[in-house]
Amino acid sequence: MAAAVSAILCFGIAFTLVSLGLGLIALRGSDLLLRICLSAGFGLGLFSIIFFLARVSGFMGLWRIDFTLFALSLAAWLLFTVRRSPAVSTCNRTRRDSTPKLFIAGFLVALFAALYAVIARALGHPYGSGWDSFAIWNLHARFLDRGGAYWRDGFSLLIPWSHPDYPLLLPAAIAHFWALLGHETPAVPSAIGPVFTFSTLGLLFSALDMLVGRTSALLAGMALLCTPSFIELGTWQYADVPLSFFFLGTIVLFHLNEHAALRSATFRNKGGAMALAGLAAGFAAWTKNEGVLFVCAMLVARLLLKPRVHSLSSASIGAAQLAPLLFTFVPVFCVLVFFKHFIAPPGDLFSDGATMLHKLRDPARYWAVTKWYGKEFLRFGEWLVIPVPLLMLGLYLLIRANIRTAPSASVRASALTLGLTLAGYFFIYLITPYEIYWHLRFSLARLFIQIWPSAIFVFFLGVDLESLKPSSSQQA
Repeated sequence: MAAAVSAILCFGIAFTLVSLGLGLIALRGSDLLLRICLSAGFGLGLFSIIFFLARVSGFMGLWRIDFTLFALSLAAWLLFTVRRSPAVSTCNRTRRDSTPKLFIAGFLVALFAALYAVIARALGHPYGSGWDSFAIWNLHARFLDRGGAYWRDGFSLLIPWSHPDYPLLLPAAIAHFWALLGHETPAVPSAIGPVFTFSTLGLLFSALDMLVGRTSALLAGMALLCTPSFIELGTWQYADVPLSFFFLGTIVLFHLNEHAALRSATFRNKGGAMALAGLAAGFAAWTKNEGVLFVCAMLVARLLLKPRVHSLSSASIGAAQLAPLLFTFVPVFCVLVFFKHFIAPPGDLFSDGATMLHKLRDPARYWAVTKWYGKEFLRFGEWLVIPVPLLMLGLYLLIRANIRTAPSASVRASALTLGLTLAGYFFIYLITPYEIYWHLRFSLARLFIQIWPSAIFVFFLGVDLESLKPSSSQQA
């Protein structure tokens, strides 16, 4: 009973906030699926923030906090949403898909295979797989839950192998559920992994279905489901798949804010999607250190390419658009800064400036990282036959002559964001304090997985397979 109530509180708080942010829609189809998937991830992010602040303040009446926040968010949702007149779906596409049944069948087969694999692995490995699950994320969760007045001792340089400077979204969310349940159980972390895995899939599918069309959504979903390492990593209880969810959520919400289909009067809360994007970006930074790099890349890309938005018809991302994003991003980022400055010890990446400069002048390191980037591009998904990135490249080469419009500035900005993030990862490998080949071998594939769902989304949004279909007038 406690588990069900805590899950309802976690999801309910987030669902009301997401609904406030996205405005009025018809609660059906892809609109509803997108909200559910966003709410699943956002709920876990909010639960982690709530638990961390409660632990810092020493107040651990979590049931009272959760019920109060749920009541307030529900009241706000009823006041600002339900009382208004109903509206149609956020994205009113004028064209409807004639989706081949083969695509639908292929997607369903891949989905059921992934569900079977995830459930079997979660039951077979309830404590996770690999070093990071028990030596970093679940260890931090246990310190947060068991530590009492001494919980800060879990973030000490006496245990440097546990990376005590890593952000706490995953451990604090796990500890929050453990505190509500009154005992520790491996069912919590083993359930959170699949939640993020399938929420990422659902977010990818629903966003493309709303913005482009069903055919693109199905192909994108199959591309993700047919990436064995993504499905496997989702059950390892690592933080890479949760991070990929927040990367994708940030980019999707930017496009929901900027897409032409959203420029109708029914999308009344025009700053809401940007506010949710800021929250997703903040949660990305609160999940792993790579999230901070992603946020910096996103802001640089948006400022450079200046995608046009409805509220600023003359150009650009400016103060009017950044204000709601910063309104939600800054509080979460302040929590991260507090943790880094007052609780966590310094990280090890930037500890020796002189050594860093020496490594940056070594051509052999550039060549080593470049080679590994090339190899991992073809094998990071652990595909059995043909790497999915090559299939996507082949699809683009096959249809590029028929693509009628160039990618929008928003799509190019999202692609640049991912490119800058990869470039940032490249720089980190150049200056890594660890043996470079060891570091590349055990982490680069997971870094590629972090941006893979977003890369699939940007690819299918830019290619827009629906634009290749003849219109009904042309068919006539």
